[in-house]
Amino acid sequence: MSVLAHAAAVLVTVAALDIALTDELGLLFDLVFIAVCWIGALAARAEDFFAVGIAPPLAMLALCGVLAVVAPGTVADPTDGPVQATVTGLAQHAVALTVGYALTLVTLAVRRRDPRPVFSRTG
Repeated sequence: MSVLAHAAAVLVTVAALDIALTDELGLLFDLVFIAVCWIGALAARAEDFFAVGIAPPLAMLALCGVLAVVAPGTVADPTDGPVQATVTGLAQHAVALTVGYALTLVTLAVRRRDPRPVFSRTG
């Protein structure tokens, strides 16, 4: 499960950096989200395929939800309520979510033939 923990840490860090630079969740986050989804699918162990396979939409939902409560102006109009801001945030980042999720699922499907992690600590 360390793949998911590392992915979450990277996504939160990049979200904070993107917000600090642009006052909103933007293109930097989207590009890193896609990369993290793909790298996570490449690095996952076979027993973690299910968790990694369902993680991208849950990660995006969680991040948009937290930002909608804490700083709604980063994902939506500042006057939007938490639910509306969450939905708006998901809609604004739908392309990144779709591409990242598709890469994850395709990569995991291909890796079912040879489930050894592409990135491994043991060489």
